[in-house]
Amino acid sequence: MYRLIKLTEANDLRDFMNLACKCISDVGVHTDQNQIADAKSILGLMALDYNEPVKVVTEDEAFLKKLDKWAVDM
Repeated sequence: MYRLIKLTEANDLRDFMNLACKCISDVGVHTDQNQIADAKSILGLMALDYNEPVKVVTEDEAFLKKLDKWAVDM
């Protein structure tokens, strides 16, 4: 399962990573430029380009619902 989100501020990135770290499942972040990062890795997340929405991929549906404030697919 996946969800498109838009992170615009550094605090958004920090809050997103903190949520991901609490998730039991793996969480990946994919960009349109085929970059992939582990959502639980601050260095991985900081290496991505956030000018466009990113795709968050995980099997944890409850985690995806927590991303409502950043969602662009609703």
